[in-house]
Amino acid sequence: MTAAPRLLIAEDDPALREGLRDLLEMEGFSCRLAADGAEAWAAFAEERFPLVVLDVVMPGRDGLSLCREIRKAAPLTQILMLSARGESFDKALGLEFGADDYMAKPFDPAELRARVGAMARRAACAPPAEAAFLMDDLRVDPAAFVAIREGRRIELTRRELAVLRLLHRHEGRPVDRDALLDEAWGRDHLPNSRALDQYVSALRAKIEREPQNPRIIRTARGLGYLYLRPHGGE
Repeated sequence: MTAAPRLLIAEDDPALREGLRDLLEMEGFSCRLAADGAEAWAAFAEERFPLVVLDVVMPGRDGLSLCREIRKAAPLTQILMLSARGESFDKALGLEFGADDYMAKPFDPAELRARVGAMARRAACAPPAEAAFLMDDLRVDPAAFVAIREGRRIELTRRELAVLRLLHRHEGRPVDRDALLDEAWGRDHLPNSRALDQYVSALRAKIEREPQNPRIIRTARGLGYLYLRPHGGE
């Protein structure tokens, strides 16, 4: 008999927290509840949940910082963030911190079930082992979710790795924005082109020697982005 998928729910509103548990346990999930960020992190440190639902605003420790810590500790964990309408929350920022999806409260229960179900399917698909690959002078190790340059380790999120992997796979050929969005964000949630450009800019700042003169993620004007191996490179 297959064990029920495990899911951590971090939400400070008791009624909503219990409601989420009832809703998702009806879908076959096994849920653990946390009333604040500190309790959620303690639960996650004890058990690496494959699925997490996080409220953005919680006492003690907010959902964004918790999302970032979970993503560092477990790159493959699927994270859905919840934010009440009217709260100051930048969806692009949440995705940058490592969230896989976002929903505003109040939400449609059927849509939330569908989003969590999609996350569960992604979590169940364990990726095959990948060999490390070179992009200019950067060695990307997909298995460890890191890039290494001259001994310095740069941690990568699942989405950052997806962008680099796709550009490397299409070396020398422009990759259009739709392909990048589909590869990194999936079909369940696609940001707009402006959000993608901002994301690429942040990724350049993280991995390029000279972000204003990029050698790894180059702009293909009117098309998208590309990686072009330098002459004499491996």
